[in-house]
Amino acid sequence: MILLWMIIVPFVGGLIAWGFERKNSSWPRWISLVSLISVFILTLKLWSESGNRLQGSQGHWFAELNLTWIPQLGIRFHLAIDGLSLLMIFLTIFLGIMSVLISWSEIKMRVGFFHLNVMVILAGIIGVFLSLDMFLFYFFWELMLIPMYFLINIWGHENRTYAAVKFFLFTQISGLLMLLSILGLYFIHGRNTGMYTFDYPQLLGTSMEPLVSFWLMLGFLSAFAVKLPVVPFHTWLPDAHTEAPTAGSVILAGLLLKTGAYGILRFSVPLFPAASVLIAPWAMALGVVGILYGAVLAFAQTDIKRLVAYTSISHMGFVLLGIFGLNEIGLQGAVMQMISHGISTGALFMIVGTLQERIHTRDIKLMGGLWRDVPRMGAVALVFSLASLGLPGMGNFVAEFLILTGSYVVSIPITVVAAGGFVFATVYALWIMHRVFYGEKNEMRSLHDLSVREMSVMTTMIIVILWLGLYPQPFFDTARPVLMSIKQSTEGTSPPAKDFVNMRNYDNARGLP
Repeated sequence: MILLWMIIVPFVGGLIAWGFERKNSSWPRWISLVSLISVFILTLKLWSESGNRLQGSQGHWFAELNLTWIPQLGIRFHLAIDGLSLLMIFLTIFLGIMSVLISWSEIKMRVGFFHLNVMVILAGIIGVFLSLDMFLFYFFWELMLIPMYFLINIWGHENRTYAAVKFFLFTQISGLLMLLSILGLYFIHGRNTGMYTFDYPQLLGTSMEPLVSFWLMLGFLSAFAVKLPVVPFHTWLPDAHTEAPTAGSVILAGLLLKTGAYGILRFSVPLFPAASVLIAPWAMALGVVGILYGAVLAFAQTDIKRLVAYTSISHMGFVLLGIFGLNEIGLQGAVMQMISHGISTGALFMIVGTLQERIHTRDIKLMGGLWRDVPRMGAVALVFSLASLGLPGMGNFVAEFLILTGSYVVSIPITVVAAGGFVFATVYALWIMHRVFYGEKNEMRSLHDLSVREMSVMTTMIIVILWLGLYPQPFFDTARPVLMSIKQSTEGTSPPAKDFVNMRNYDNARGLP
C-alpha cells in the first residue's frame, strides 16, 4: 500500500492545507512541506527495503499494487514502481519541496488554495509515474491539467488568462488523441484475445497491422510530444512559463515536461516498437530542430523568464534525440537529461522568481550590474548558467555527452548539427550573466540578497547538480534494467529507410552495449 500512500499523502495534505488557511496563512505552507517530506521518507524507505529486488525491468517491479476497480470494463487500480519511475518520483518530490520553500513569501493571496493546487499537481504526476493501467494513467494525466490551469490563471502575471487557456487547449486536445489510441489498443487486444483490459503488461505485444500500429502510436506520441514539448507543438510553453508563478514554472519545467518523455519511454516505444523504429530518424531530426530553435530563440528574448523557457525547448530536444537513438547510451543520457534539466532549469526559474519579487520586472534591458548588490544570487545564477551550457562536472554535461555519443553511432550528421546546441547554449548562458549581473547598473536600487531560506534551497540544488555531474553511477545503475528492456523491445525491427541522414549504422547502434 506504500504506492497508494505516495499519491494520497500529497492530495490529502493539499486539502488540509486549504482547510487551515483561515486559521493562519503560514499553516498551508508548513502542512504542504511536512506532507512532501513524509512522501520523500516513504520513497527512501521503499528504495532501502527493495535491496536486490531493484530489477527495474518491465514485469519485474520491486513494488506493486494491483486491485480490481471496474471489472466490467477491464479497469484495474494497478500501480507499480521500477528504477525509471523511482528516479522520476524522487525528482517530483524533491522539486515539490523546493517549490514550496521558494514560494514561501511570494504567494500572499489565497495561500491555502495555492498549495492545494500544487499538491494535487504533484499527486497527479506521481500517479502518472506509477500507473500501469492505461485508463488510470489517463486519469492522472488529466488530473495534472486543471490545477495547473488554476495555478497560472490565478497567481500568474500580466497575460495569465491567455497563457492558461492556451496551455489547457494544447494539452487537452492532445490528451484526447491519446485516449482514442488507448481505446483502439483496448478493442484490438480484446478482439484478438477475448480479454478486454487496460492493463499495460497484458497490452504489451498486442498483435496488429503495421499501419494500425503506426496510427495508434501517433496518438500516444501526440500527447507526449506536446508535453515534452517537440517543435512545432511547443508554442504553449513560453507563454505558460512566463506567466506562471515561480512554483508553477518550476513544476512545469522540472516535472510536467518529464511526463512527456516518460510516456515515450514507458508506453510509446514498448507498445509500438516497430512503429517507433520507423519514425526514429524523423524524431531525431525534430530533436535537433528543437535543440537549435530553442537555443536561438532564447538568445533573442528580452524577458528573462521567457529566455529560460526557450532553453527548456532546447534541452528537451536532447531528450528526444537520446530516446530515439534507441541504444543504451543514448537512453541513459536522455534519463540523465530529464533529471539534470529539472534541477538546473528549475533553479534558474527560482532565481528569476526571486529577482522579479525584488525589482518587479523581467525585462533584461532594465537590469545590469546587480552582482554588487546581490553577490550570492549572482554566484548561484552563474553556477546554474554554467550547468545549462553543459560545463563538465555538472549533470547536464554528462547527459548531453551520452546523448551525442549514442546518436553518433546512429547518424554522424545529426550529431554534428546537434553539437551546435552547445555553442548557442554558451551564448545565451553568458548573455544572462552579462546583461543581468555584470556591466553598469541601470538605475539605483535597494536590493537584498538571497535570504537564509532561499540560499538553503539553492545550496541544495547546487549539491544535487554537482552530484549528478561527478558521481552519476547510482542513477545509471537504477535506470539501466528498464532502459535495456526498452532497447530490447525494438530489436529485430529495422528502419525502412536506412540511408536517411546516414542511418546505415542504425542496427549496430541499437545493439551497442
